[in-house]
Amino acid sequence: MNFTRWSARLPGTQRRAAARDDRSSVPSARAEYAQPETGPRPPDGDPGGDPRGGTDHDPLDDSRGAAPRPDGPALEDLSARDILGRLPALVALVYGPDHRIAYVNDAYAAAFGPRPAGATAAEAMPELDELSLLPLMDQVLRSGTPRTVKSRKARSGNSYTVTCTPVHRDRDDESEADDGNPPNKNNKNDKDDRGDKNDKGSKNEKSNKGSRGSRNSRGRGGESGVLVYAADVTDHAEAAERLRASERRHRETAVTLQRSLLPQELEQPDDLRIAATYQPGGTDAAVGGDWYDVITLGAGRTALVIGDVMGRGVRAAAVMGQLRTAVRAYARLDLPPHEVLQLLDGLAAEIDASQIATCAYAVHDPNEGRLVYASAGHLPILVCHEDGTVHRAEDPTGPPLGTGGWIHTSGTIALPPGSTAVLYTDGLVERRSEDIDEGVAALERALSGAKGSPQVVCDRLIRSLGVTAEHDDDVAVLVVQHPARTGASAELFHNASLDLLGGIEAAPRARAFATGVLTSWRFPVELCDLGVLAAGELVANSLKHGTPPMRLGLRRTDRRLIIEVTDGDDHLPRRRRADPADEAGRGISIVATIASSWGSRRTPGGGKAVWCEFALPH
Repeated sequence: MNFTRWSARLPGTQRRAAARDDRSSVPSARAEYAQPETGPRPPDGDPGGDPRGGTDHDPLDDSRGAAPRPDGPALEDLSARDILGRLPALVALVYGPDHRIAYVNDAYAAAFGPRPAGATAAEAMPELDELSLLPLMDQVLRSGTPRTVKSRKARSGNSYTVTCTPVHRDRDDESEADDGNPPNKNNKNDKDDRGDKNDKGSKNEKSNKGSRGSRNSRGRGGESGVLVYAADVTDHAEAAERLRASERRHRETAVTLQRSLLPQELEQPDDLRIAATYQPGGTDAAVGGDWYDVITLGAGRTALVIGDVMGRGVRAAAVMGQLRTAVRAYARLDLPPHEVLQLLDGLAAEIDASQIATCAYAVHDPNEGRLVYASAGHLPILVCHEDGTVHRAEDPTGPPLGTGGWIHTSGTIALPPGSTAVLYTDGLVERRSEDIDEGVAALERALSGAKGSPQVVCDRLIRSLGVTAEHDDDVAVLVVQHPARTGASAELFHNASLDLLGGIEAAPRARAFATGVLTSWRFPVELCDLGVLAAGELVANSLKHGTPPMRLGLRRTDRRLIIEVTDGDDHLPRRRRADPADEAGRGISIVATIASSWGSRRTPGGGKAVWCEFALPH
């Protein structure tokens, strides 16, 4: 054991520095220092003189020019017991396979009480069992390798970092070992005795080795032991626990905020089945800004949103909440996906220029059987067809939100009946050990074999990609199924349409067409009358203010009746209050009054669509 580095901490001793290189040793330095000086010695009491002879400074003293303390012993004058006894750390020495107590220092006795020499640690040192050190000591004794455990808490409430070091007691140390004292290798008499024994020749040396070998197996003189060194780290452990508690509270706050900003209940469109999963990162990972949303746009159309704010903690969750609210507001305008992202891009820069986000926005129209989407730096949408074939939505993909200076564009991907679409964040597929494309390919394979309800597919994808409670990033997954309906279920979904040709005579033809279709769908008489009235008003409004081509569409689902009229003019109607003397201007007001909801949007070809919905009776 090298105790030189403790000399500065021992009370009543001179501070010594181990001023030597790797090839020198303390004994050799002492021998050189002990050589007599050739020059005259200064008189007694001379402050410049060395009390042991010589006028130069002590070569082992690192405090040049500082007067040594005359009342304290030097480090080499202390025995091992003295050094261990003065250490502030807890020290215990045990020997043999039973770990019999040889010595405990004052600090150990003050912490756990005195311990009788010769007793086994299992019987007389219950604190070692509390700290789960006995198996570790066995391992150290067998392997001869030191082991350290950090911040073990005892029943007293104190925490200790403990190092168990293997030690070996030679035959030369018997005289001190027999009285329960640790061997004093600094004792000069011991050194002289060893020197005399060495002078007797190799025969005695061999005899000594044989004697030590026999004692290793029979007696205490040559047995191995363990030096237990325990540093009290209670303050550090308590500070670390306070820090962990603070981090847990911060994380819980962020998770609560994150979950409160996500949809509490997903909207379920008539034509789609949707499920979503959000899983925050593990306890060592700060909560991110992943989000998803489902927005019904009217006329059977549905917007699907997935996004990820590049950041961690409460700030990222707050930015995510603002972006999600903005997306819902822009979606109500029923704009094309790329225009929604264009508006969102400018808003993201205003919210926080240091935060960027990725986002994918898609719209499903049941009449078209496809997704129209736009992406701002987000991962591609995946669609699995009924036969298990998986398609990946390709470009266009623009830069993340908040970067500015980019004109986003929309793309399309087929979503026929029987297919499943998956929108997800990078936490699902990104791993530090592999390229992200490999993660997307693994997701495609998992999606190809995933069957069942949307929630079942969600859970299976999470498991297949190895996402656990200790995952290092948060994950959001949105699964959308377009079910293939057959039998009685299919009878609840019908479409009918009529091209409006000619002039004003198209209005009575449209009313007659609506009457026949609604009657064939076996709606109640009252609902048929309201549907015919709404269809007539929408057609009349289109004939007066729109341009060809014009078309009337009727659609029924298991929950609602949808009436939609399209034309070639992109001027959107608005509801206004008509004066009593006005002969026109009441059509949209009538439709808004009798229908459950109504709206309008621009179509990709440059025209517009005006629609209204009626809820079906249960």
